[in-house]
Amino acid sequence: MTRICMPARQDMNERQQQVFDATVSGLRGKAPAPLAAWLVSPELASRAQHLGEFVRYSTSLSANLSELAILVTARYWTSHYEWYAHKKEALKAGLDEYIIDCIAARTVPEFVDQQERVVYQLSNCLHLNHMVSEEIYAEAVDLLGEKGVVELVGIIGYYTFVAMTLNVFEIGLPSGVAADLSDLP
Repeated sequence: MTRICMPARQDMNERQQQVFDATVSGLRGKAPAPLAAWLVSPELASRAQHLGEFVRYSTSLSANLSELAILVTARYWTSHYEWYAHKKEALKAGLDEYIIDCIAARTVPEFVDQQERVVYQLSNCLHLNHMVSEEIYAEAVDLLGEKGVVELVGIIGYYTFVAMTLNVFEIGLPSGVAADLSDLP
């Protein structure tokens, strides 16, 4: 059961309403699930939603690469809602379903696209080891550029924050939607 719910707009204080309105009128067009918790601290909510809008829609990385990093993060944290929301986006962005299935099963996919491979490697390595090797870093800079690597780390960090928020406050799947991810390691 969800520990915290999105308040109705009329029940929000003025600052919460401002943040909510800015969020739904932005590129997302709706309030993301973790906003329910973040609105308890409107300033946190405002800053988080601005960062989220940037890392989701405005980095130098293509959508398939961003969504790949988000799915690796969702899987690492077993964040069911994050996986649910971004699996659809990853498919729309052209990420191969085979890669998505491998990530869900915690198996290493074989990649045809070298940028996807390095995004997976860097994302997975960062989550598992809390750092990346010189080899992965150098290849990522070569394939994505330094700006791309910085933005990739931003995506991973932001979606880790999202996953943690969703998990702590038990913001789950919509009613009637089954979880795709096993909770087992």
